[in-house]
Amino acid sequence: MDVPITDTAQIPIGTKPSDDEVDIFGITHQGLVRGRNEDQFLVATLHKRLQVHGTSLPSTADLPLESERLAAVVMVADGVGGGAAGDEASRTAVRAATRFLAHSIQCYYTASSMAEEMFLEGLKQAVASAQEAVLAARAGDPRMSGMATTLTIGIGIWPRAYLVHVGDSRAYLLRGGRLRRLTRDQTMAQGLVEAGVLTPEKAEDSPLSHVLTSAVGSDQFSPMISSFTMRQGDMFLLCTDGLTKHVTDEKIRERLLTFDSSEQVCRTLLDDALEGGGSDNITIIAGRARGPK
Repeated sequence: MDVPITDTAQIPIGTKPSDDEVDIFGITHQGLVRGRNEDQFLVATLHKRLQVHGTSLPSTADLPLESERLAAVVMVADGVGGGAAGDEASRTAVRAATRFLAHSIQCYYTASSMAEEMFLEGLKQAVASAQEAVLAARAGDPRMSGMATTLTIGIGIWPRAYLVHVGDSRAYLLRGGRLRRLTRDQTMAQGLVEAGVLTPEKAEDSPLSHVLTSAVGSDQFSPMISSFTMRQGDMFLLCTDGLTKHVTDEKIRERLLTFDSSEQVCRTLLDDALEGGGSDNITIIAGRARGPK
């Protein structure tokens, strides 16, 4: 489904950014309390290219050999299950989803509305492949019993953006100075908020805010898929809850408003989370869809 972003009439979509106008960076940190890092992230681009394997032409210099960017792909995963189990769950999920998307490159040759239905089905299959891989790893090793992971995937095929989300990692969009949370926390606390039992403020401090109602590798697996149209100047952020436990949405907005580079934003927010206590693993991906200069 489309994310309802309605206040964009005056913001142009613009032309597809060139590769040197795409600024994406990711970082992960163990934090100050945990004994190991069970988070994983991926920042990648998918390309198509003409590869000449043989020709009688005297030169191929005038042929379109340059690799065209079809899509940008970002992922964050926060493993649960403790120790090696959580680490293995997040790594397995990211690898499986990445392999599936790479093998489905034909989906990225067009972002037209005619292709979108097929593309969305491919995203469902990608996250399903992650689910199958984690369940297989659990079944194959008794030490991995109970392992699971969150998984949030963002894919940009200009001008469309797609999100696949399981768990309580988050995706944000800053547009026109307004920060929007694009994902819903799949936790017991959020469910109680939506049922009117808890206020959002009380949910933040509730121990149920860390109890997942959906995860990759769990019997409770309910991926959420959404999409929206990107516009010039958009800034996005994906993160695990190691950031949002210590850094408010308002602070995230403040940091994105001073966006100099994606690396600078990630490192500044990481410092904020560590200064706030660093009680969990912290993973952050930031990016910007810049228009031509």
